[in-house]
Amino acid sequence: MTVAVFSFYLFSVVMLIAGVAVITARNPVHSVLWLIVAFFNAAGLFILLGAEFLAMLLIIVYVGAVAVLFLFVVMMLDIDFADLRSGLSRYLPLGLLVAGIILAEILLAGGAWAPGQGVVMHEALGNTPAGMSNTQWIGSQLYTRYLYVFQAAGLVLLVSMIGAIVLTHRQRVGTKRQNISHQVAMTPGKAVRKAQPGVGQGVEL
Repeated sequence: MTVAVFSFYLFSVVMLIAGVAVITARNPVHSVLWLIVAFFNAAGLFILLGAEFLAMLLIIVYVGAVAVLFLFVVMMLDIDFADLRSGLSRYLPLGLLVAGIILAEILLAGGAWAPGQGVVMHEALGNTPAGMSNTQWIGSQLYTRYLYVFQAAGLVLLVSMIGAIVLTHRQRVGTKRQNISHQVAMTPGKAVRKAQPGVGQGVEL
């Protein structure tokens, strides 16, 4: 058994075990940690396939951002595990029915699927050219043949980001907003005020 074959089986087995542990772990924090393990092993499989760019994206984007965000959100939530377990028996029949329907659809789709039928692949996208890495090949295609599509995708993301900022920073009644120019113009004389408390003033009963 070569090193590549051993690495493939190692990454595959560990990824499958981590995937099962994600859905079977009782603690949501443990589920997210197992998800990170699955992402790392999937990145290893991408490296074995020669797609090191996808492996890098999987680690940087999903492990470094998405999974860590999941972990922070789960840790900040006040989850009542007793309440979750109490509702399991009530929704178990419906969940099994939905799972059975989805499993039947996956099996039907898998039985009817045949690889390579009706797929028209451009000759430039078939295989990585000799002497060029996967990252160089993706960059050469992305910034030449698909430059306008790439720019359009960036424009869509820019518009969505501006829309999110506008929606979250709209004027609300009764809220205090930060005034940068007022803060910059502040001096110690304006910031400190002397208060003269009343001394010797009694309280009438």
